[in-house]
Order: sequence, then structure tokens, then C-alpha cells
Amino acid sequence: MTETRGQDALLSADAVLHRAAERLAQQFDGMVNAETVERVVFESYAALGRTASIKTHLPSLAEKFAHDRLTALAQSKGVVAKRVPEVLYVCVQNSGRSQMAAALTRHISGGRVHVRSAGSSPSGIGILPSVVTVLGEVGIEVGEEFPKPLTDDVVRAADAVVTMGCGDACPVYPGKRYLDWHLDDPAELDLDGVRVVRDQIRAHVEELLSEISPQHAG
Repeated sequence: MTETRGQDALLSADAVLHRAAERLAQQFDGMVNAETVERVVFESYAALGRTASIKTHLPSLAEKFAHDRLTALAQSKGVVAKRVPEVLYVCVQNSGRSQMAAALTRHISGGRVHVRSAGSSPSGIGILPSVVTVLGEVGIEVGEEFPKPLTDDVVRAADAVVTMGCGDACPVYPGKRYLDWHLDDPAELDLDGVRVVRDQIRAHVEELLSEISPQHAG
């Protein structure tokens, strides 16, 4: 009986993913071929599934993740124009530092920078509650964000890649700017410690924005 339920769930997810691939193929028609779209959708589902502790909403998260990856792929191929600079933040689990950096960058830049984040070994339990708390204290909500694995397409699309404690996990491509911010891991800190890291990240973000989007720094 358990095996049958598992097979039914797999078939159900498969059908949902095929429908997601069809929707995305329409959105990216003329930019990415349908076979690539379907491959990215199923790859995204498998990548998220390797670490997710709760799989109820995995197909919908996979569609969101695939959409972002396909956008990055189209940007790197030059078939989608970059209206603003692209910044990629990478930490180990994509549940703390990189999520805070991405959220603060969106907040401070006012949309003048597009941000992605990823993890070299993403967490399966979501964003750290302490990170959600300290961002909420400064008026930033991250309820729709989730840990994502690092993929080649988002690195290729980035203009600046900022790493935080993930060592050499991020592939290096010529012509991109790479920065490494040395920050404590929020998973190992109490709430006051996480606040300190938040404020350190804010200072780093403001400095970065002063260089790539000066009119919106501070």
C-alpha cells in the first residue's frame, strides 16, 4: 500500500511538472527550446527534492526555481536584455547570510539591482527563523523565499558574485566581479549575533550598491 501511494504521488508530481514545463515553454518561446525547458523543470525538482524535508509544495517551488534559471539562461545567451545589474549571493545553505544579503539588496536598491541567491549545500528546512525575525525588525518580509542550490546558469547571468563562507564551490567565469564577505554563520548565533551579521551585511550591500548603482546607495 505504501509503495502504491508513493507511485501515485510520483505520477501526480510528474503530471504537474509536465504542465509547468508547458507553461514555461510558452513564456520562453523563441528564447529557450521546449526540450531545454522541460529538462530544467525536472532538474530543478530533483535538485530541490534532494534536500527538502517537506515535499508538499515542491512542484510549485520547482516551477519558480526553473523560471528563474531559464531567465538566467536566456540572459547569459543574450536573448533577454539585462535592464539592471545582476548580483548573485552564495553561502553554504542559502538559509541565512545569502538570503539576508539578497533581501537587503532588494530593499535598499529599490529595484535598481536584480538579485539571486543560492547555496553550495542548500538547507532542507527553509530560511532560519532568526533570519526571518531580524529582517522583519527592519520591515523586510522573506516568507516566499526558499533555499536553492547553486547552478551554473545563475552564475553565468550574474555581473557580480558575492560568496560568504562557501569556499571554492562557485564556478569562476572571466569578466565577472567576485567578492568574498567574511561573516559569521547565523545558524551558530543567538538573536543579537544575527542582528550584528544583518548590520554587517547592510554595510557591505551599501558599499556594493555605491559602485554598481550609486544613485541608490545608502
